[in-house]
Amino acid sequence: MTQDLQTDPVSLVIRRRILPGKEAEYEALLAEAIGMLARMPGHRGTGIVRPAAGDREYTLMARFDNVDHAAAWEHSPERQAWLERVGAVVDEHVSFERQPGLDFWFTPPAAPTLRQPPRWKMALLTLGVLYPVSLSLNWLLGPHIGHWALPPRVLVQSALVVMLMTYLFMPLATRTAAGWLSSKV
Repeated sequence: MTQDLQTDPVSLVIRRRILPGKEAEYEALLAEAIGMLARMPGHRGTGIVRPAAGDREYTLMARFDNVDHAAAWEHSPERQAWLERVGAVVDEHVSFERQPGLDFWFTPPAAPTLRQPPRWKMALLTLGVLYPVSLSLNWLLGPHIGHWALPPRVLVQSALVVMLMTYLFMPLATRTAAGWLSSKV
């Protein structure tokens, strides 16, 4: 493995279908996993996509600063013990993926084997969405929090940007640009 790949951030995306009536138990196990992940070296955040009404498929995304730290979590005794306990509430292990960088934004949940677009397209689309979102938030929030110290101001703006990008704008942008992302041009 090249040095560049070892230093790239990586997201682990795990999809599981939960047994009917075991959702509360799985939610408790998820909370426990999030706590364990938060203590792992290189952990950069965790996200959960809960199932839509009538569905039972959960998606857990764990982001790490590099492949080695992600592998340390994958092979940790804590995770192995957790997996043994989670087996009692899981109907089916749907998929497990390692996605470099911000690739998890570009893989629709219904198509886990979809080939990723070229990174330059992902970077260009991300910049094209990130810039107006960041600019708009600065413009809207500036009069209200512009007098705050830099660290809390950046934290609030970053949190809003990440939430808006992850849950609203990037899913919309990737659907809108799907043809261009998959084209060979």
